[in-house]
Amino acid sequence: MTREHGPHSAEELCETGSAVYARALGEGRIAAEDAEEAPCLVDLGLLHPDLDDLRWLRPTAPTVALPRLLRTIEDRVADQRGREEKLKAAFEPLMALDAQLSSAAEEAPAITVLDGLERINSAIDRAMGEAREEFLAVQPGGTRPPETLAEALPRDQALLSRGCRMRTLYQHTTRHSLPVLGYFEQLAGDAEARTLDEVTDRLFVFDRTVAFIPASKDRSLALELRHPALVEYFATTFWRLWRLATPMWPQAAPQLSENGITPRQRAIAGLLIEGLTDAEIATRLGMNVRTARVHIAKLGATLGSGSRAQLGYLIGQSGMLDRIP
Repeated sequence: MTREHGPHSAEELCETGSAVYARALGEGRIAAEDAEEAPCLVDLGLLHPDLDDLRWLRPTAPTVALPRLLRTIEDRVADQRGREEKLKAAFEPLMALDAQLSSAAEEAPAITVLDGLERINSAIDRAMGEAREEFLAVQPGGTRPPETLAEALPRDQALLSRGCRMRTLYQHTTRHSLPVLGYFEQLAGDAEARTLDEVTDRLFVFDRTVAFIPASKDRSLALELRHPALVEYFATTFWRLWRLATPMWPQAAPQLSENGITPRQRAIAGLLIEGLTDAEIATRLGMNVRTARVHIAKLGATLGSGSRAQLGYLIGQSGMLDRIP
């Protein structure tokens, strides 16, 4: 019975194959049937048929067989090295591109989520310290707390002292805020402020390189944006709002009333037509509910309205909303 014999290479020549090959070398030949248990010898060229009698196999001299087997191995090695070089050549530009992208990503992620006020303020302070050209800010809401303004003053002054310009958009409710006006009076440099009835949510843009926007209503999360397209979009949005806004500082433009109706009341009229509640109107315009209701009452008195439903009708009939830019 022959033993199981799996395929293998010359350097793994089995014990059976070695014994048969040694016998063939010693006797000069070996019967083909005696070599059946080691077919690897024929596969490797260590035995070959006797042309005079095919019942016999003759051994190939080791001095001939070894160099031939070595050349086979060398050819395989050379082939593998050729494949290796081709793979290197194919992947070299891809690896260079990946290295560039990885390096850029490590230096400045396109979007970073900032969690917590401390981390948010730290990132904004760092961006402000690096700014060299301009700082654009949208600050929704009404009066700013004096302690907040006092904390921002040295940081903003340092930016202006480096030659940067600072442009800030507020809501109209800020126009008569003494703390805000006092804050601007203390600044020396290219600082201007304008106001609108409504602005976007809070936005900071530095040198058209980095922008910050809130990512949660409680402002505990923010996004630091460094993607060029996104930053350019926010900067463009700011300047479009800026052109529509009313100058507040350093030279305040008056908000003239028309037929006894102030620009603030026209803004409220537009929101009333939309069906907003007093609280919603106050939030949109950055004022408290009491102030909003005072303006609504004055608007109703000017138009001669006796009810909220009639006020909506009279607003539509007056044509005042047609003059809102």
